[in-house]
Amino acid sequence: MAASSEYPGITSGEGYAVGHLEDLGEGPGFRKVRRGLDVSAFGVNAIVMPPGIESGAHYHDEQEELYFLHRGTIEMEFGDGSVHRLHEGGLARVDAATVRCIRNVGDVDAVYLAVGGKDGYVGRDGRVPPGEEERVRVLHDVTSSARTSAGESAKASG
Repeated sequence: MAASSEYPGITSGEGYAVGHLEDLGEGPGFRKVRRGLDVSAFGVNAIVMPPGIESGAHYHDEQEELYFLHRGTIEMEFGDGSVHRLHEGGLARVDAATVRCIRNVGDVDAVYLAVGGKDGYVGRDGRVPPGEEERVRVLHDVTSSARTSAGESAKASG
């Protein structure tokens, strides 16, 4: 297991890399997750944005983006003039050509992940190593049961 010379806090092994956001830089701004973890299938950055700061409007030529808000509160304003507030755990998908602007409207640094890609979903191609089938099945059953219970609760209260 080796650490990158550019990102000494990142540990890599055969077919993986692990680290922490702080391993990719300090203070506000971009954290180059793709470069730090050697991601090759899609673009991915983490952004640390102080309160009151906004990204400025931008769009892309080709890549659709997914945003995941890890910490804080942001507003996303789109080219059609609509504004949507995201809180911790919030998600937004944005087409390449859609103009977007992100602003931190909270009291703490906003931390969000932006993932970009093109050419579509490759389908479900996950496989289970021999001997792990039952463990994966149990997790799947727990997840399915939780979704069913939540759906029944929503129907009962609705």
